Amino acid sequence: MSDRTILFVCLHGAAKSVIAASHCQRLASEAGLRIWATFAGTEPDPEIARAAAMGLLAEGIDVRDQPTRRVTPEELRNAWRVVSLGCDLETLAPEVRVERWDDVPAVSENYGAARDAIVARRPSLLRRASRA
Repeated sequence: MSDRTILFVCLHGAAKSVIAASHCQRLASEAGLRIWATFAGTEPDPEIARAAAMGLLAEGIDVRDQPTRRVTPEELRNAWRVVSLGCDLETLAPEVRVERWDDVPAVSENYGAARDAIVARRPSLLRRASRA
C-alpha cells in the first residue's frame, strides 16, 4: 500500500465517496501512481447504495462486497489528501485541510450526473499527486 492515501468522505459513506474512491483508484493504477484511494462516511449506511454499486458494476468496478465504515479523526489526520463530498469534517479533525466537492449531485437521483461530476475532478487531483 502507498503512504499517499486519498480519503473520500460523504455523509453515508455509501455512494458519492464510493464512486470517487473507485474511479480515483482506477485512474491512479492506470497511470502507475502509488496511491491508495479509500472511502468512509460520517454517518455510514449499513451497506453501499444500490445505485452506486450497480452503476460502478456497469463500468467494470465491483464494490458490492466492500463494507461501509465510519471515518475516524486519526484516519483524517493520517490521510495524504482528504476530499469531502457534502459533509463537514471540521469537528472530527479541525487541523486537517479538506478539499470540498460539495456540488456533486445525489447518486440516488442521477448516477450519471454524480459520476460525471466526480470523474471530471480526478485528473487534477491525480496531477497534484504525481508531483508530490
